[in-house]
Amino acid sequence: MSLVTDERTDGLLTTIDVRGRRAADLAGILPRPHAPGHDVRDVVGQILERVRVDGDRAVLALTAELDGAVLESLRVPQVEIDAALGRIPAALREALEVAHRRISDYHAFEAGVGAEGGDAGEGELGGNGVRVRQLLRPVDRAGCYAPGGRARYPSSVLMCAAPARVAGVAEVVLCVPPGPDGRVDDATLAAAAIAGVDEVYAVGGAQAVGAMAYGTETIRPVDVIVGPGNRYVAEAKRQVSGVVGIAAAFAGPSEVVVIAGPTTPARYAAVDLAVQAEHGPDGLAWLVTWSEEKAAEVLDVLGEIISSSPRRDDLEATFHSGGYACLVDDVHQALAVSNVVAPEHLELLIDDAESLLPGVRAAGAVFCGPWSPASMGDYVAGPNHVLPTDRTARFSSALRADDFRRHLHAVTVDPAGIAALGGHVREIALAEGLAAHALSIEMRAGELPS
Repeated sequence: MSLVTDERTDGLLTTIDVRGRRAADLAGILPRPHAPGHDVRDVVGQILERVRVDGDRAVLALTAELDGAVLESLRVPQVEIDAALGRIPAALREALEVAHRRISDYHAFEAGVGAEGGDAGEGELGGNGVRVRQLLRPVDRAGCYAPGGRARYPSSVLMCAAPARVAGVAEVVLCVPPGPDGRVDDATLAAAAIAGVDEVYAVGGAQAVGAMAYGTETIRPVDVIVGPGNRYVAEAKRQVSGVVGIAAAFAGPSEVVVIAGPTTPARYAAVDLAVQAEHGPDGLAWLVTWSEEKAAEVLDVLGEIISSSPRRDDLEATFHSGGYACLVDDVHQALAVSNVVAPEHLELLIDDAESLLPGVRAAGAVFCGPWSPASMGDYVAGPNHVLPTDRTARFSSALRADDFRRHLHAVTVDPAGIAALGGHVREIALAEGLAAHALSIEMRAGELPS
């Protein structure tokens, strides 16, 4: 039995047949995401170094070179941001406001912040004369990245800025690629206004990540950088990690696994594959099914969707490099395949999908049932659409308010604590050969009140 065939049905997806394979073998035989090549790593490294050394001058030059936009200033004036609210259609403004409210409400619920705000996540543990408290402190300045170029993403502005505000971040800044005319589109600026972004800069790509990480004459450095992007943006975030915090693991090109059964509407499975693939090349789109007939039906519909799509080139590029139709024995093997792929989005387009959730081990977000397209999560469901990609869902999660907060602990010890626990500290310290540690206890123990 052939595992992978290069023959593509209708020129779309690579066919993979894992029927009869053990779950334990899947990780070794399923195709892995392509790691960034030396070309990407080297180019990004050079861009970051130019920005680190030359600041604004490098960012302006790179924006002209890479985005074709000649700018006089990196920062978008506040009056332009405010005016964008009045220029966008009323229906779009209402949709952005509804989405922002739902995103903020979800993240407040997730973060444990009550209606009156405050540090509801803080806690205290006591006993034996030792009191330990957990203190939550937001970072001072957060940097958000919203992609541009092939499309505009006001939704990503909301998804990044809303949890930062919920966390209590004092300053939220946004970098977004400008168009060839040097302007940021109105929908993105309107989303920034609705989300309460403090500063907007017309800068994209790896140079934006470098500017936020290192700082320039115009852009002050941030503490955390969040937001999705292409492979250059994702690689730039990887390279500056440690200089700044990088949230939500590797938020790179979009991914989806669609699990379809014999009764799944083929048109739903096909369009949901296209939903993520239309973001552009370098992403992944998997159809996983135990029905050969359903696979053929989905591929037929997918071909029709692609042929009539205004983003046909992006769809074809994604499916050519990262599109798979995987045949499995049953739904349980389908979940095993998905857990290896660890996709950004997992769609369970089958009846009683929620009963399968205990078997889901690795996914950025799960969408249950045929009426739950990932596009709902992209915009208005409430949870974040900035999700781990490139199999990092094995160890990381969606963007959340905690990505903008630090957890400190404060310890208060009274004499009773020294009496009760100091001897244990002394014993461990002496075992480790750390005499001053032991002495710090002995001094206090000798002065305990009688």
